[in-house]
Amino acid sequence: MTDMTSEALRAGLVAQLQRQGTIRSPEWEAAMLAVPREAFLAGGWFEHDGGGRYRPASLDASPELIRRVYEDDSLVTQLGGVVFPFQLDGRLLLPPTSSSTMPGLVVRMLEDLRVSAGMSVLEVGTGTGYSTALLTHVLGDEQVTSVEVDADVSGRAAAALGGLGYWPNLVVGDGLAGHRADAPYDRVIATCGVRTIPAQWIEQTKPGGVILATVGGWMNASELARLTVRKDGTAVGSFLGGEISFMFARPHQPPPLGLLPDLDSGEDRGATYGPEVLDDWTARFVAQIAAPQAQKIALHRDGRVEHVLLDVTAGSWAVLFPTADGWRVRQGGPHRLWDDIERHLTRWYGDEAPPLERFQITVTPQAQTIGWTTT
Repeated sequence: MTDMTSEALRAGLVAQLQRQGTIRSPEWEAAMLAVPREAFLAGGWFEHDGGGRYRPASLDASPELIRRVYEDDSLVTQLGGVVFPFQLDGRLLLPPTSSSTMPGLVVRMLEDLRVSAGMSVLEVGTGTGYSTALLTHVLGDEQVTSVEVDADVSGRAAAALGGLGYWPNLVVGDGLAGHRADAPYDRVIATCGVRTIPAQWIEQTKPGGVILATVGGWMNASELARLTVRKDGTAVGSFLGGEISFMFARPHQPPPLGLLPDLDSGEDRGATYGPEVLDDWTARFVAQIAAPQAQKIALHRDGRVEHVLLDVTAGSWAVLFPTADGWRVRQGGPHRLWDDIERHLTRWYGDEAPPLERFQITVTPQAQTIGWTTT
């Protein structure tokens, strides 16, 4: 008979992650064996029904779901910024706003953070508190500060952490602003996605310290970046690979699309690339570098599927549509979005399409730039 105790399932997950090479250090192995994930899911979670809706699940109602807790999967714990599983009986159609990240990704990021005894860490996004517990287990209460924008989420994490004897400094506030009272930090780690690395994180990190965060855009391609802070107040780093994504920090989420522009106006030409080029994760990341404010949607119009890119702030747009002679693009507004994207893609393909691990990120007080190396 399979042992369904928390300890046995925890050991099985750790063994799986070790075989995959995700867990590489004895301190993170020990932390994952010691910290029960279910303690941070006491209020339950939401299961996706495959049709865009979510239904609540919990160990109180279904103790056998302990097996689900120790699958290497993310579990949604809040919808729409307001709804927790224990508040719902039925199905709900709202976007996820908080989750318990898949354990493999949590420990992979902690390994990539390269912490050691005595270091201080700022965690942006407490969430359920599971990753906070792992950090605290390894470093100790006094070395971990975790900031969460949602007071209810932070309160639930605090209860779970305290129940296990962990007492890190939990702060309710805007994690994008860091937490200056405990600065400077040796390490900063973000469990939410960002479009740009906030200047406050750099200012609050010691020279030589590391920032680890997922950087992405509104066309839904992102990657884990590790940056080293320099004495001159800049930060430089590279991307670690793996097609990593997180929910965006709430201030970095895209604006509402509003009313669509007149897609029958604008300038029309044959397209060098069709929208299928954006099916590739890295190509889409390159497109975001070229058009960082753009969002992409598909419309059924005039008996065909049209692919629309919108920069709501600037008022620029592009629509790609099929014809008998191939894809065409029509563009309007102050910037030609698809022109910019095609130029970047042509250069990237010309450099033999380097993978994201060969991309570099530089952040200065003036700007964030992302590019790639050819060797």
